[in-house]
Amino acid sequence: MDYLEAALAVLREEGRPLHWTVIQDQALKRGYLDPFTQRDIRKNLLAALAAGVREGALTKSGKGVYAYR
Repeated sequence: MDYLEAALAVLREEGRPLHWTVIQDQALKRGYLDPFTQRDIRKNLLAALAAGVREGALTKSGKGVYAYR
């Protein structure tokens, strides 16, 4: 699962806006992201969230807070 897919899965399952740190934590706990096989989790997740906003898959509802569109 790539970074954007992981973020979208967490946001869909939670059904509410979340701060990126919570998205990262939940994606790691649920096994959507693996720090042993994927490098720079924080950097790549933040880049994926920004891309998700640009593409219209996500909305940004505050500083560091993202919601599933």
